[in-house]
Amino acid sequence: MRLAELSERSGVAIATIKYYLREGLLPPGRRVGATTADYDEGHLRRLRLVRAMIQVGQVPVARVRTVLAHVDDESLGRTMRLGAALWALPHEPGPADGEGEGTDGAEGDGGDAVMAAARAEVDELLRTLDWSSARELGGISQVHRSLVAAVATLMRLGYPWDAALMAPYARLMHQVAVRDLDFVETFPSEAEKVETAVAATILFQPVLNALHRLAQEEESARRYGLE
Repeated sequence: MRLAELSERSGVAIATIKYYLREGLLPPGRRVGATTADYDEGHLRRLRLVRAMIQVGQVPVARVRTVLAHVDDESLGRTMRLGAALWALPHEPGPADGEGEGTDGAEGDGGDAVMAAARAEVDELLRTLDWSSARELGGISQVHRSLVAAVATLMRLGYPWDAALMAPYARLMHQVAVRDLDFVETFPSEAEKVETAVAATILFQPVLNALHRLAQEEESARRYGLE
């Protein structure tokens, strides 16, 4: 397909597509003339992924380029390739962004103690669940650090979420992860699998959050009525 058709099918303006091409977010098309190129379904799929990251996920262009580099890195196995791509996405600030501080940056040593307690609870959770890979990657995983930071915040606010309280939620989220990867497996190529996982991380999160809140509303109504 020519650039105009790619624009029409994707809903992305030609000028924006040209910008993505210049920035290396979209691979060049196959040259068919001095000023024209041909694009395929892979370009359309990649364009939708880029659009999801930038417009929905609000991911900066430089970070998008990093994520796509991992998506396209065929030297990695699927787990590392997917993990690297997802880790490159923006995450909530973890302990490394303010370890030892409270919400107002004034807790000092007390804050360090809370962070240590939160980390111990997360480690105990991973042992309880036998999530060995998560334990091994805990030292470098942004997601692990974000979880520790979130648990520490709960502790500071008087909500002591320990491993026992988190375990049932974690088991439910594992079922969600199984569904996620079952969906990813329906795509034929390795690149499509990783692209879909990245897109799903950005696009499915609002759906999951909304479903969670709807479920809370439904359960509340069943238990306490609508009054």
